[in-house]
Amino acid sequence: MAIAACYFTASLSNFNPSLNLHRPFLSSHSSPLLHLRLSLSSPSISPLSLRHQHTNPFPLFVPSASSSGGDGSFNNGPPSSGGGGGGNDDYNSNNSGGDEDGDNAANRNTKEAMMVLAESKRALETLPKDLAAGIQAGRIPGAVVSRFLELEKSGLFRWFLQFGGFKERLLADDLFFAKVGIECGVGIFTKTAAEYERRRENFFKELEIVFADVVMAIIADFMLVYLPAPTVSLRPPLASSAGPIAKFFYSCPDNAFQVALAGTSYSFLQRIGAIVRNGAKLFAVGTTSSLVGTAVTNTLINGRKAVDKSSAGEVENVPILSTSVAYGVYMAVSSNLRYQVLAGVIEQRILEPLLHQHKFMLSAICFAVRTGNTYLGSLLWVDYARLIGIQKAQEEQKELA
Repeated sequence: MAIAACYFTASLSNFNPSLNLHRPFLSSHSSPLLHLRLSLSSPSISPLSLRHQHTNPFPLFVPSASSSGGDGSFNNGPPSSGGGGGGNDDYNSNNSGGDEDGDNAANRNTKEAMMVLAESKRALETLPKDLAAGIQAGRIPGAVVSRFLELEKSGLFRWFLQFGGFKERLLADDLFFAKVGIECGVGIFTKTAAEYERRRENFFKELEIVFADVVMAIIADFMLVYLPAPTVSLRPPLASSAGPIAKFFYSCPDNAFQVALAGTSYSFLQRIGAIVRNGAKLFAVGTTSSLVGTAVTNTLINGRKAVDKSSAGEVENVPILSTSVAYGVYMAVSSNLRYQVLAGVIEQRILEPLLHQHKFMLSAICFAVRTGNTYLGSLLWVDYARLIGIQKAQEEQKELA
């Protein structure tokens, strides 16, 4: 985590958009950013001249030099009214502060999006209201619109695009569902293996506790992918009566490390806010899932005692409240940080720039990384649960008895 924190801080303070940090994109294909710059200097050159560029997932997040703030912060999230690092300003007032760079980027985004619609013979009114409003506000570039049109061709994706949360994540990452499948599909096996690694000969003696851990993990796996996934924000503006805390967290990204669309920026404080906000949500998810898991486990234990009287003294009921709160804290801290780094740094900043043209290889490496992360999380949970005393090894239970 120390390495990730250093990487994060350095990225925010030392990022120089003029450096060619994405050379792999320029080696085989023209960059969408290059097309955008050419279109500004020569109206006859369209950023849509190579249509397939808009289906590429990563260039959606390539920072634009012309829209970066004076402090070198990344161009993420809602357009700020005070330059880079001012993303926590009240941008719900449509940024009337006169940020020239932000206005220019918004105008470019709108023109590019309308060109994609014109080329596809689609009217703005045929798009979902939130997407259309984002285009009109200049927050949605043409690449996002192009991806929406591509996803809409699939009946399954078209159905999921009806839901705002899924839509925001699919428009940011077309491998979002693949990552959900990886996490949930592998979760059962890796968590069971981790439980066995920690318990060894006591594995079957502590089977009820193992079952509770696995149930909690599977319920939470989906949320661990969903919450920290990078998004394209389509949320409507907050009401003017909203308090300052609500406005602050509303303006935070979904992932503290995500690279976002050109023409927008997040401050360092907003990125920290993303960790706090997701941590609060994961605490609720972890506590709730643990309540379900421990309740089911205690039911099984009591049923086992009723059938086999000899086992009445061998296995004790799992403490519901302490276990649930402990798991909520674990999710809010350990899981939250690990998955934020996984989605925002390892996948979006490292793997996608290198392998964005090789979907199969990218999916395979994401599978390996997420499998390792899930297994590590299971090991850490068993150690944490024993450290705070909510789970004890079988030998310790016998000694206490």
